Amino acid sequence: MKISNAIKFFIDAFFRKGERSEFAKYISIKKISEALYPKYKFSSFGRIFLEDSNFVENYKKNVSTLDYSSLDRRYTLDQFVKQALPVAGDTAECGVFNGASSLLICNRIDGIGKLHHVFDSFEGISAPTAEDAGCAWQRGAFSCSEMRVRENLCAYEFVRYYKGWIPERFGEVQDRMFSFVHVDVDLYRPTLDAIAFFYDRMSPGGIMLCDDYGLIQAPGAKKAMDDFYTDKTEDVICLTTGQGMVIKSSHGSSTLRLG
Repeated sequence: MKISNAIKFFIDAFFRKGERSEFAKYISIKKISEALYPKYKFSSFGRIFLEDSNFVENYKKNVSTLDYSSLDRRYTLDQFVKQALPVAGDTAECGVFNGASSLLICNRIDGIGKLHHVFDSFEGISAPTAEDAGCAWQRGAFSCSEMRVRENLCAYEFVRYYKGWIPERFGEVQDRMFSFVHVDVDLYRPTLDAIAFFYDRMSPGGIMLCDDYGLIQAPGAKKAMDDFYTDKTEDVICLTTGQGMVIKSSHGSSTLRLG
């Protein structure tokens, strides 16, 4: 469909009498998208997470009031944390940026006795290496001060902070077990170091979620996950949100104490 026809359809759907339904608006935007950017495939109409007003308002307040591009990824993260709540062990995030994802995790685990551990340089990402060829980011991207993250998470006394380049400070939690780990470091080496460390410390049924696995802007993250899980019992599930998810198998090696 030509762009002019798509725009005409859009105007007709919005202003023609009796055609003001939500579905008509959805079809209008879908047709314009198909004309302007055919590669993008619109998702189904009526997804209920878009109607979750509490979540959307929380996103606007704590993530972005202008950009909804990560709304589906944040909602997916929130739902997987909910799934992992009954699993023994703490939660962790590697690559915290401004604390928005950690805030969602903390909202879920508040009051149930788990600790949340955040690992970040607070200086942005490290320099991409050869394994990150095609990466959209440069050293220092996604920098946010530790003070700001602490302010954003100040309501939660169970958060523990580990400033440093991954994996420098992982040893401080080597005797703990984990029910949910969020890896959001974009690059090959820190992603590989993170999943290699936490794998044996995941309780059976625990969930590891890599934020960048299915995004072409961060090819190193996918390579790291694929390389590590090549000889493991578990498979990496590539989600349509761009995330990669692994559920720890009961056949994996987990000999550490719960802490």
